[in-house]
This record gives sequence, C-alpha cells and structure tokens, in this order.
Amino acid sequence: MAGEDRIVRDNLIEFLRGGSAHMDITTALKDFPPALYGAKPKGAPHTAWQLLEHIRITLHDLLDFCTVAEYVAPEWPKEYWPEAHAPGFPSQWKASLKAIQEDLAAFEKLAGDPTSNLYAQIPWGEGQTLLREILLAGDHTSYHLGQLIQLRKQLEDAK
Repeated sequence: MAGEDRIVRDNLIEFLRGGSAHMDITTALKDFPPALYGAKPKGAPHTAWQLLEHIRITLHDLLDFCTVAEYVAPEWPKEYWPEAHAPGFPSQWKASLKAIQEDLAAFEKLAGDPTSNLYAQIPWGEGQTLLREILLAGDHTSYHLGQLIQLRKQLEDAK
C-alpha cells in the first residue's frame, strides 16, 4: 500500500502545480498587463483582479479549513469576492499571486507528507477529507485560472 499511497500523493502534487492538462498559475499570469487588472469586457461578470483575489481568498480558506481546528467559514459569497474592480496599487497583484503560490505550496506539503491522512474526516468538518479539500483547491484554482486566461485573451483582442 505504501507505493500506491506515494503514487496518489505524487499525482496530487502534480495536479496542484499545474502542467499536464492544466497551466500553472505563474506561467498563466506572467506579464499580465497592469492596464487590464481592472478591465472587464461587456458581459463579463468579473475583472482579472476580482478573479485573482477570489482564487487567493478561497484557496486560503480551504487551507485554513484543513489546518485550523478553530476554523470559522467566511460569509458566502460576500467574503469570497472582492468589491474593488482593480487593485489599489500594482504591487497588490504581485502580493496576491505570491500568497496563492504560498498556499498552493502548503497544500503540496500536506499532500506529500506521508503522515497526513488523506482519507480521514477533518474533525471540525462535516465529512470532508484532506483528499477532497486538496482536489477542491486544485479544481477551483484551475477553473478560475481558465477564466483569467480567457479574460486576458478577450481584453487583448479588443485592443
């Protein structure tokens, strides 16, 4: 079973890092034009900044849920989506991206740690397991990253 467990853990780490069928967040957002952070094409529900911040907020919330016994869920949807359409200053974009990278690395560490029980229910949850939360973190990040990539393409094509 030890070999199979390592395979599962290695696959989870690969999934979180991106690659294979998913682009990694660093590559996807490399050189994202600051002028587009707060832009929104007609009919789009969110700006790039709102999507990036939503990824950051949600990813950190999922990590807290997995690791903090005193976890309290933020109010949905209010506390998961920023109101501002753009960052107050450009360095906020970089700080948000760095926070996402750090939380993904923390999930990788949990996934790779053979003492982390992927299958046990999280004691303060409602039946969720670490495996489920890792998959949710990767899936959620990938979903909204795809939206960010599409949004960038639409905005750049509109120029």
